[in-house]
Amino acid sequence: MAVVADRLEVLIRRCYAGLGTDELRTEVLGRLRGILTVDAAFFATVDPATLLFTSATAEDPLRAVTGQFLANEFGRADVNKFAALADAADPVGSLDHATRGDRSASSRSSEVMTPLGLGDELRAALVSGGRCWGVICLHRETSEYGFSEGDLAVVRRLGPHLAEGLRRSLLIGQEQPSSSVRPGVIILDADLTVVSISAEAEHWLAELGGEGGLPVPVRAAAVRLQRLNELPTGVAAEAVRLRTRSGTWLAVHASTLRGGQEQLAVVIEPATSAQLGSLLLDVHALTPAQQRVTALVLRGRSTRQIVEELHLSSHTVQEHVRAAYDKVGVGSRRELVAALLGER
Repeated sequence: MAVVADRLEVLIRRCYAGLGTDELRTEVLGRLRGILTVDAAFFATVDPATLLFTSATAEDPLRAVTGQFLANEFGRADVNKFAALADAADPVGSLDHATRGDRSASSRSSEVMTPLGLGDELRAALVSGGRCWGVICLHRETSEYGFSEGDLAVVRRLGPHLAEGLRRSLLIGQEQPSSSVRPGVIILDADLTVVSISAEAEHWLAELGGEGGLPVPVRAAAVRLQRLNELPTGVAAEAVRLRTRSGTWLAVHASTLRGGQEQLAVVIEPATSAQLGSLLLDVHALTPAQQRVTALVLRGRSTRQIVEELHLSSHTVQEHVRAAYDKVGVGSRRELVAALLGER
């Protein structure tokens, strides 16, 4: 047990080592296997506002069932959904615990995982500061033995630190690279097969690592819209915000199309300052009170106007503004606006 505890502490420290998202994800999955048995894993970052995946690693044999997995996650009732875990007091759960040992009670297990030879799964929403920055799903091969309480305790201990590592990874190279590439459009049929695609969309897909098909973030946005039957035709779902390999922030959103055929349009475009504003406040770990004040600073409000609008004292407003300066790493309102809205 001492060896496991030592390895876990090393892994926790690595979450604060300034690693990029991909590097952190690779190291975590590697080191976790020195702490507990993992036969396959899915590890994704998410947009904290939508909980849609922004990047993902799916190990074999999971990679082959990405479509089925997403259809279950966003379109069917099941146990331990990531969105439910993100809101739960305990963001970690196992299939065996949730089904009381009857794995067939989960459609995800019986229809997707069992045919792959996989049994119990351990799922966690990675939450830090009240915001979910990623999700992880660990699998065991089919066996009567699943994940133990000790295994769940390991992931509970690691989860908040891993979430913090993912949040900090978004601060690496945070300046928005300029891009002359215009928005791209992808038309998908009911089976999410590409009907047509613009050259701009092909460029963005390559930036997202979509050489082998639709990247997980694009497919996830389309699947969730497809399952939201209450949305009328022509209404778009909320955009998911994510970064490309080169550091460009993109917004991906899907909408249904009018006409005789059931088709979806997915638009991929450079994210605007307005779309990024709330996300970047979260990335810099501003508290809700600091976010409310900073949001008004970004809109050009004076201290007096903020005092009147939020019914705070001038001293409190200044404290929140100074805290924002410290967390963003700037020294003035002008620099704060430039850092968060990409004007520098």
